[in-house]
Amino acid sequence: MSTSAPIAAGARIGHVHLKVADLERALGFYCGVLGFQLMQRYGTQAAFVSAGGYHHHLGLNTWESLGGTPPPPGHTGLYHTAILYPTRSDLADALRRLLTAKVPLDGASDHGVSEALYLRDPDGNGVELYWDKPESQWPRTPSGELAMVTRPLDLQALLAS
Repeated sequence: MSTSAPIAAGARIGHVHLKVADLERALGFYCGVLGFQLMQRYGTQAAFVSAGGYHHHLGLNTWESLGGTPPPPGHTGLYHTAILYPTRSDLADALRRLLTAKVPLDGASDHGVSEALYLRDPDGNGVELYWDKPESQWPRTPSGELAMVTRPLDLQALLAS
């Protein structure tokens, strides 16, 4: 384990680039279902999508994966891409979109610090859609450390928000 200085506090994940088997199918999910905006396209091989006009939050390409299959269980790789929504009502809108498109959920959890929906994109990539609760509501131990949990998320209450 390294004892070097910690990473800069402002560092963040800028974007995720996914290998997909079918670009049109992936765009149908990320733009059509989730509502991302197509920012740029490289013919039939790649596309870049975003929320709010950023250059790209997700890159989608078929360069090494055209017609491919998802990796089998038990292999290494990306567990999931987590998409952070600004508010609980925005997450509720995402759930409505999924229900309308008949996209099944793998799970839905209240982690104390956040509420999350778990699903798979058309290529089998794990996707987490979540919002962070205000830090003042985060569960903590008596000594002040985070005490995250995994409890079932009430989807009807989420939809009602």
